[in-house]
Amino acid sequence: MKDLQPILLPGIDRKRPLIIAGPCSAETEEQVMNTARQLAEQGIKIFRAGIWKPRTKPGGFEGVGVEGLAWLKRVKEETGMYTATEVATERHVFEALKHGIDILWIGARTTANPFAVQEIADALKGVDIPVLIKNPVNPDLELWIGAVERIYNAGLRRLGVIHRGFSSYDKHLYRNMPQWHIPIELRRRLPNLPIFCDPSHIGGKRELVAPLCQQAMDMGFDGLIVESHCDPDCAWSDKNQQVTPEALSYILNMLVIRETTQTTENLAELRNQIDQLDNQLLELLAKRMRVSREIGQYKKEHSMPVLQTSRYDEILQKRMAQAVELGMGAEFMKEVMQAIHEESVHQQMEILNQ
Repeated sequence: MKDLQPILLPGIDRKRPLIIAGPCSAETEEQVMNTARQLAEQGIKIFRAGIWKPRTKPGGFEGVGVEGLAWLKRVKEETGMYTATEVATERHVFEALKHGIDILWIGARTTANPFAVQEIADALKGVDIPVLIKNPVNPDLELWIGAVERIYNAGLRRLGVIHRGFSSYDKHLYRNMPQWHIPIELRRRLPNLPIFCDPSHIGGKRELVAPLCQQAMDMGFDGLIVESHCDPDCAWSDKNQQVTPEALSYILNMLVIRETTQTTENLAELRNQIDQLDNQLLELLAKRMRVSREIGQYKKEHSMPVLQTSRYDEILQKRMAQAVELGMGAEFMKEVMQAIHEESVHQQMEILNQ
């Protein structure tokens, strides 16, 4: 995908970050216009609003539908802002294009469905319009890349992705877990693909929007897509994660934008230290696995089961506590120990099966 093109729109500065903002849902014409005017006053150039809203269960507000596209057209005419909305079907694409929408995005639920993405790709053949693809609901990088490839294969080149976090059964600070390593790996695989962050859906709470925006900028993301409503507490959907246009302006003004083109020559010595430490880690892990195989041999000779849950739980809790004392995250160490444990079990199973 080396021929991907920047998401350039006339009149918009190319400096990082590119901002897309507006309400979760277009609710009424008055709400749309009021929010758009306030955002335009704050210098926002691209207005977003959900027209069709896929809900987890029936009975909730599922968007105003085609009627709302006329409101977005009015936003464009009266404020000069570009407009963006989510599409999930061929009909959505047709109606959005007919009403002059400037940017389309594919939602997380749709990205998870290759048939739906292909339907959108087929509907977009021969059309030159920026398309952003949100990550799928679950942490599946290949599915995310597959969705990008389907749109790319339809002939579109102004593409980008939106990192909106991943669902989790466990309770966490965030609505959707950031799992930053996934978009980082995506950037390694597709370095020319612009990445936007959706702090509203990651955080789920308006007080988390600002720190998530800063984290995205610190990692070199290209843009932000933020939910902003003229009266968030009265929003018909996702009211807790929306901020006022004034609050959004404050958040953006406080962002520290770090230079992504700085030379890294001065980091050479520190990176050399990292390489040496990584080599030591690998050697230590290899020694640990040798011990695991010896334990496997002992268990085989004494007819003992490989899995001993109580011992593993004891180690896990102890290592997590030690990690916190040493300035690392407990969840990070949990993931590390789980990976080590899985490999240790694999090594012991090989001994038992010999």
